[in-house]
Formats: sequence, structure tokens, C-alpha cells
Amino acid sequence: MVAMSATASLFPVSSPKPHSGAKTSDKLGGEPGSVAVRGIKTKSVNSGGMKVKANAQAPTEVNGSRSRITHGFKTDDYSTSPAPRTFINQLPDWSMLLAAITTIFLAAEKQWMMLEWKTKRPDMIADMDPFGLGRIVQDGLVFRQNFSIRSYEIGADRTASIETLMNHLQETALNHVKSAGLLGDGFGSTPEMCKKNLFWVVTKMQVIVDRYPTWGDVVQVDTWVAPNGKNGMRRDWLVRDYKTGEILTRASSNWVMMNKETRRLSKIPDEVRGEIEHYFVDAPPVVEDDSRKLSKLDESTADYVRDGLIPRWSDLDVNQHVNNVKYIGWILESAPQVVEKYELARITLEYRRECRKDSVVKSLTSVLGGGDDDNGGIGDSGRVDCQHVLLFAGGGDGTPGGEIVKGRTQWRPKYEKQDGSVDHFSAGNV
Repeated sequence: MVAMSATASLFPVSSPKPHSGAKTSDKLGGEPGSVAVRGIKTKSVNSGGMKVKANAQAPTEVNGSRSRITHGFKTDDYSTSPAPRTFINQLPDWSMLLAAITTIFLAAEKQWMMLEWKTKRPDMIADMDPFGLGRIVQDGLVFRQNFSIRSYEIGADRTASIETLMNHLQETALNHVKSAGLLGDGFGSTPEMCKKNLFWVVTKMQVIVDRYPTWGDVVQVDTWVAPNGKNGMRRDWLVRDYKTGEILTRASSNWVMMNKETRRLSKIPDEVRGEIEHYFVDAPPVVEDDSRKLSKLDESTADYVRDGLIPRWSDLDVNQHVNNVKYIGWILESAPQVVEKYELARITLEYRRECRKDSVVKSLTSVLGGGDDDNGGIGDSGRVDCQHVLLFAGGGDGTPGGEIVKGRTQWRPKYEKQDGSVDHFSAGNV
């Protein structure tokens, strides 16, 4: 039997429940005649032996608005029909699709270029340090780290400054200790050194610069340590051009331990020696020790004097004394004519006292030879040798006249080519 009612086709009719006094039909099964599905009033109509249900619906109110039911769907008498769905308004967001496609192509191009570069330069891949973090090499005895020369690290002649190179040396020394797992709570101190309130201080630094890198160059710095007497340590560095392997800078330094509280030098405790002796390298220093004794230098014998130098907060390190690299800047401040015409080829510094934030410093420079007397001992050709000293001028914990650093520098002329670039000659000839 086919139901003829539209309502019956949309809503299933539930089975009748027993009801006293209600008439049921043996053929149709019967159902209550008062309320049908969803509360819609229905009325049964017999037509030609078939029972048909017809809907008797009245407009309903929803929130005070008159609405009606049409073919089982509720609509608002006063609302407008939504815009018909067409092909145009069903299109995707093309901008997002194009952005996704562009990203995929750029990523593929980058991977292809990297693969091509690896194929052309397989010798550089094994030595590559993509993040510049450094790593241990050569059986765990040498630490290696790469640095890119930044635009703010070069001077007026477009080459890296000596301070930049010295900062690279200091950074690799600390990272070496860290990579070896010996970095305690202190800055460059081992765990046993931290327990005993000890830290390293440099007593002598010797640097030879064969050639200064320029902006955009990548330098590779190798560093290692070796014993130096009973209570000292020596640290060496080799700085190479990353692309060519050419040696640019060689440096050696001597270190001793100091007590943080007493500010006095200390012997190396056996516990500390047990931590570091496994990393010592049995090799001669890369820079032969310059043992020439520096003569006394004061204002009466100095050719250049720069006074009133005061440490800034940015000049102090975590041990609350002036960073040793800052001393080089103070030395160069007292010899402007030398710095202008020559470039530094070699420097030897002997550290005597630590300089702290309340100190006032005076920088003295004496030209030892290399030119005529009419130009303050600076000639237009050949090398220039200078002697330097940094003194306490008063203030802080430094005795007036007390030596902080004594040093010797060797300089070579800056020869300019026709294109304006600087030609250098090896420090081995100095």
C-alpha cells in the first residue's frame, strides 16, 4: 500500500499504542487520531477505501514573528531568499593556492641549489659548520669554529680590526671549554675551579697577523691547550681563510689562576689538574716567545700620551674586570698617526694588574724606530716598532703610576693599489 500524504513521506509514523475506546483498522494497523509526529494536528480522511492524512497547519509564531511551514521546512514570511549558489561563488581562494604553489617551488629550488653546491664542493662539506657553533676535531684535542666577518667588524680600510680577531680568539677559547664539558657555573671555569673560587687570567698574549680578512670572508679558528710550567697553561690559535686554507693569524697566550675573593694568583689544585690535563697537546707554541725585556716607559720618554680613559660597563666581563681585548683599543688610541699610515703586524702584551670599573687609565706610546725624526719617528717606508704601557692615573683600587699592561707592537705600511684596495705583505718579513 502506498501512502498518499506528503507529511507521511517526510516523517515516519510511529506504531500505535493501546488506547481504550479507540477504533482501529485491521487493515492499516491504526494510530491515534489526535496528535501526530512533531505535534502537528492531523485528520484522517477516507477516500475510496484508502485512509489519507491531511495536514491542518496554522501559522506559528517564533519570537513574535509570524512564520509558516512549507513542505516540512520553516520559512519566514518577511525574509528574503538567499542568493542562489553559482559556479563563481563556489570557486576556491586563488591567492592562497598561488602562495602554496610558490612556497613549494622555492623550497624545491633551494634543495636543488644545495645539492648542486655539495656536488661541486665535496671537500668543504666535511668541514662545514653551518651554525657557527664549533666542534671538537683531531681526536678531541682541537676545537674548531667558523666566523663570518660582519660589516660592523671592519675598519676604515675595509678589513677586520685587530679587536675583531681578538674577540674570535676569546670566543673559541670559551667554547672549547664548553664543548669539552668542563664549563662550570663560572665563565670559563671548570667545576672544580668554581668550587674553589678560581678563574683563569691571561698573563701574556702574542699575536702575528699575516693578512686581515675583509667583509664577507669566513675565517676558521682552531685552538688547543698545552701545559706551561707547573702552574700555568698555554693556549694557541691558528686562524685560516675558510675557502683557501691560507693562514691569516697565529697567536699564543699564557694563563694562570686567580682567586675571586683575594684577587691573588693561585697554584693549580690537583683536582683541577685532573680535569684539564687530558686535553693538553704536546706541541710547541705557534708563536715563538718574545722574551725581550721592555724598558720602563713614562710620560717623559713617551711620544704620545692619551689620558682620561675610563672603563664603561660594556668594557667589563663577568669577573668584573676590564676585558683584555679592550686594552688593545686603549693602546691604539695613543698612537693615531701610526694607526693611520700603518697596519698592525705583530703585538705582544704582558698583563700586570687587573683594571676595574672605577679606574682611570693613561695610555703611553713610544716609537722605537723605523723613520725620520721630523715626523715623530714615523717614516714613509719600512716597518715601525712601538712600545706601549697602560698606567693607573688614579681612582679605583689602582695605585697612580701602577702598570696595567706593557706591550710591544710592530707595524707595516699600507700599500695602496690603483684600484684602492690594500696590499699586504707577510708578517714573517717584519
